[in-house]
Amino acid sequence: MGTFFQAFYQADPFGKMVFFALFALSVISWCFLIHKIWSFNQIKRHAKTFGQSIKIQKNSLLNLKIDALLSKDKQKIPQPFGDLYRVIQEKTVEILDKNRYYVKADQNFLSRTDVELLDSHLQSSIAKQRELLEKNLFILSTTVTLAPFLGLLGTVWGILITFGELQAGHSVSSNSIILGGLSTALTTTVLGLLIAIPALVAYSYLKNLSRHFTTEMRDFSHFLLSTVELQYRKVDVE
Repeated sequence: MGTFFQAFYQADPFGKMVFFALFALSVISWCFLIHKIWSFNQIKRHAKTFGQSIKIQKNSLLNLKIDALLSKDKQKIPQPFGDLYRVIQEKTVEILDKNRYYVKADQNFLSRTDVELLDSHLQSSIAKQRELLEKNLFILSTTVTLAPFLGLLGTVWGILITFGELQAGHSVSSNSIILGGLSTALTTTVLGLLIAIPALVAYSYLKNLSRHFTTEMRDFSHFLLSTVELQYRKVDVE
């Protein structure tokens, strides 16, 4: 770390701006990464608890009170499995009410078309939940691309300063500006790579987690739909 700070102090104003940009990019990407990993861990914990409660009470699926099972701070922590349950609960009740109104007041059933409609609502909800899970992941992908370019900018600028001082006839061994230019050129390259490599690994890791949760959401939606269909599907007698 001493080498980096020494290179920063030896850099000219523009070189310091490149260092500041790299430091800011590093702080932003690491803060986002820590928060995202924390959020995924919370989602995983809530999903496990919620899934167990749903399976225990699957015989009265539409009557389950889920508010106590989910986090109250929904703005900070996505709750995809709870949202999927709310979709199947609200849409099923809505369709059943419609069927009772237009067919028979004492008859609860779902037709084949109703089941397909519920499935389409679930698939749409899964797509929205995946968007929430991957929200702001562009920060990491931008870091992966931008950090090496900022490092390259610092490298080119440092070399330009060095050659400019050499053309002016200064001695490399005694001129601090030339040494600062060389230090800026080398250090910014290293910093750019040190920032980009963890961001690339983190981006791939979070994308993989998102795909994993999407698969689990599909499995959970199939469980919900099959449970509702088993309880309310109208059997056509030919």
